[in-house]
Amino acid sequence: MLKRFFLICSGVDTTIISNCSNGEQNKYVGIGATVFFTAVMAFIASSYALYTVFDNYIIAVIFGLIWGLLIFNLDRFIVSTIKKRDQKWKEVAQATPRIILAIIIAIVISKPLELKLFEKEINQVLLTEKNQMTLDNKVQIAQQYTPEIEQTNQEIAALKNEITSKEKETDALYETYISEAEGRKGTLLVGKGPVYAEKRQKHDAALAELKQLKIANNTKILSKEAHLASLVTSQKNQEVKTQPIITNFDGLMARINALGKLPFIPSFFIFLLFLAIETSPIFAKLIAPKGEFDYKLEDEESAIKNWVAQKVDQRNEMLHTDIINKKVYDDISDEEELYNYKRKKARELMQLQADAFYKKQQKML
Repeated sequence: MLKRFFLICSGVDTTIISNCSNGEQNKYVGIGATVFFTAVMAFIASSYALYTVFDNYIIAVIFGLIWGLLIFNLDRFIVSTIKKRDQKWKEVAQATPRIILAIIIAIVISKPLELKLFEKEINQVLLTEKNQMTLDNKVQIAQQYTPEIEQTNQEIAALKNEITSKEKETDALYETYISEAEGRKGTLLVGKGPVYAEKRQKHDAALAELKQLKIANNTKILSKEAHLASLVTSQKNQEVKTQPIITNFDGLMARINALGKLPFIPSFFIFLLFLAIETSPIFAKLIAPKGEFDYKLEDEESAIKNWVAQKVDQRNEMLHTDIINKKVYDDISDEEELYNYKRKKARELMQLQADAFYKKQQKML
């Protein structure tokens, strides 16, 4: 049962191969097994690749099965259409397009399995890229908010500096009228005279202005600090909002790019392994000498070809006979027209002779 299954996988004519020797059958059993297990590897590879895309086992298995059947059908077609020729270069020319197709299939099959085999290394590369992307993302978001944040901080600092300057001015006026009262500066008279009263009045006016300035500026500072806090919060929210995009940056294309950053040699040898598996049935048929199955298949094909050629010759002969018959019928038709024409003319001549004889008899009477 298993032997028949692998023979079917190889694409041979089961009727012909069943009449061949066991050695010939075993050769095609090996080819069929290679085709089957290549399709199994294609199913596994495509299922893993699709799982990284859809993150769903059911979808991955369904589409992986479809892909495996497609690869199975292509391999079976490639192997079954290569026929043994009398000259090797004709076989190579016949197999060249199929070898190119086999190389493409090997690349498609090997790549997902490489992703699985080097998963840990790829995850490390992706982690490094994600960290760098996170830093770059923060820098880009900061560039959007930093100008407004700096401007707000400058405005707050200007308001505070204005209060500080007014406080220094008020303190200087306070020192002036105190010094006047103590006799250390100004009139150098101890006591509260007219000059002291004038300086005290200036200080009190500046102090009142300072209080009003503090109230006004503190209100503005609170408003700007609230705006600054909202900008910082928006910046943090933007970073949190975009972080999942970076975290989920591990799809199929990202992993393939990460695989390309790993050493080339291991990946290349895995590709060569699958290329050898994929092309082994083709090279097996090219290298193997013409066997019993090939001779029997060639005999059947030549019999069919001769039968078709015989049918074509028969149709050509029938067509040639039809042409001859048509020519004969045309000749006969031409002769009949000539006979009818001569008959018509003879009748006209006899009628003229009869008329002439009649007229001659009338004259004699």
